[in-house]
Amino acid sequence: MASTPGILTGWPWTPLGSFKYLILAPGVIHSIYHYVVKDETERDISYLMIFPFLLWRMIHSQIWISLSRYRTAKGSALIVDKGLEFDQVDRERNWDDQILLNGVIIYILSNVLPKASNLPLWRTDGVVITFLLHAGPVEFLYYWLHRALHHHYLYSRYHSHHHSSIVTEPITSVIHPFAEELAYFFLFAIPMLTAVFCGTMSVGVYVAYITYIDFMNYMGHCNFEFIPNRLFTFFPPLKFLVYTPSFHALHHTQFRTNYCLFMPFYDYVYGTYDKSSDSLHKNSLKRKEEVADVVHLTHLTTPESIYHLRLGFATLASRPHSSTWYLCLLSPVTVASMLLMWIYGRTFVVERNKIDELKMQTWAIPKFQFQFLLQWQPINNLIEEAIIDADQKGCKVLTLGLLNQSEDLNKHGALYIERNPKLKVKVVDGSSLAVGVVLNSIPNFATQVLLTGKITKLALALFHSLSKKGIQIAVLNEHHYKQLNKASKSEGSLVLSTGSSQNIWLVGDGVADEEQLKAPKGTTFIPFSHFPPKIIRKDCFYHYTPALKAPPSIENVHSCENWLPRRVMSAWRVAGMVHAMEGWTEHECGNAMLDVEQVWTASLRHGFQPLKMSSAAYGSM
Repeated sequence: MASTPGILTGWPWTPLGSFKYLILAPGVIHSIYHYVVKDETERDISYLMIFPFLLWRMIHSQIWISLSRYRTAKGSALIVDKGLEFDQVDRERNWDDQILLNGVIIYILSNVLPKASNLPLWRTDGVVITFLLHAGPVEFLYYWLHRALHHHYLYSRYHSHHHSSIVTEPITSVIHPFAEELAYFFLFAIPMLTAVFCGTMSVGVYVAYITYIDFMNYMGHCNFEFIPNRLFTFFPPLKFLVYTPSFHALHHTQFRTNYCLFMPFYDYVYGTYDKSSDSLHKNSLKRKEEVADVVHLTHLTTPESIYHLRLGFATLASRPHSSTWYLCLLSPVTVASMLLMWIYGRTFVVERNKIDELKMQTWAIPKFQFQFLLQWQPINNLIEEAIIDADQKGCKVLTLGLLNQSEDLNKHGALYIERNPKLKVKVVDGSSLAVGVVLNSIPNFATQVLLTGKITKLALALFHSLSKKGIQIAVLNEHHYKQLNKASKSEGSLVLSTGSSQNIWLVGDGVADEEQLKAPKGTTFIPFSHFPPKIIRKDCFYHYTPALKAPPSIENVHSCENWLPRRVMSAWRVAGMVHAMEGWTEHECGNAMLDVEQVWTASLRHGFQPLKMSSAAYGSM
């Protein structure tokens, strides 16, 4: 909101929440009905195309969101090198309000103005009139409207809401109070209404003009530079006619310069042109892709997880991953994305963060969890290529994250070290810190726990650590008993149980529903694997998977890591950061593990905090 909200600041359909899209229903239904019942000669194709055009605007917006987040994650040609935070994501989550507003008004005008209906698909004279009027009165009026909005009276009541975002994303361009967005709509309507009253309007005119406005708006707020400097060198007057992303970025950092809409002409005329615009443009273009000190290598989980990535839907990415019914409507897109990544996919940068001077990136292998379960060999090649790429770029540490799942697939990461013995980058699977997080999640008064699920490197490490503490470990089936007993060096610490007496369960992958039902009421389930167990007990508590709360000093955290809450990072991801900050020089993969207590203490020293029971018990009711 604006610092001092004025009249008509809020949007009228805000109380509707997710049902706000229903405000388009009357227009959509009426346009379809009108098209179906009318004779072929009376059908209004322009009226019917309003809704598909609104959908195109949504898709166009999402393309810019994904593109901008991908480019800024890599760091090349970055303009403003500051991080985004969750408050900005929340503030900009209703970026589609302005599309709904435009849709409602266009539906109304199509019914009220006779010349706004039954439009032809194309008229060249309408295009010429529209863009001439934009270059003339629209640009001029916008410049002075924008300067007026920076007067303290209007700024505090309206425009300060937009300028709350110093570091911009494409959708920042359309984040305004309701009254301000109305003013912009009627300003941009001048060319279109003129074309309507002159009888030169067409479907192509309003599609092209509004798409042009969206494109230029999003371009100016994308926070990466891509317009080559040679264009202005070859044709110098172009700098008066077209702005650049870096030009408008200065408006968001300096506030009192570069007021123009898309054409800087009036900034030059009235002396509001920022003299550093040219140098910022050149310097941004020269900026190279950022080299990370730490790379966290992960992969997609479920098919729908593509939408929860930071590069996907910003709102979904800012919340813990959970099933969302409306994603079923995107099933064709989901399937197409899966096939594309399956066949042509390459590892890509998802996110970048910074803590003090340590630079971090998250890279994603374009494969899904079920492909790992199939032990699909090409996955190993992708992981190895990513490790070699990180090594060649000069990265210090690479964490395997979700990729450290199977001894059969890659020997818990040791396979890559064996194949590339001269690696300088340290490969870390994070097992020691994950064990430390689980151990410190167990109440101090506990004398026995039940261990269930697939017996992995982590399960064995937990077993040995608990045995040293004198805690009795129970298992549910004889196979697990034999596996652990074979590795046991502490006689008497392992027992076979029915599960009815232990109220602290350490659960790994593959825990069946029937096993959970054996737990007594009030049992605390503490996962030690990457994936959380299915929540089927309302009378029990479920911890998050091993994770730590990130310190405030970590920048650019505005998306959730899988199912974890905001500003919480998995132990495997944190382990890589701690490894680099401590300057440790050994790999932690295969059978190798660092000292659990040492790693745990180091993580606390660097500001990471354990999750308290009150916040970790996400399954309690």
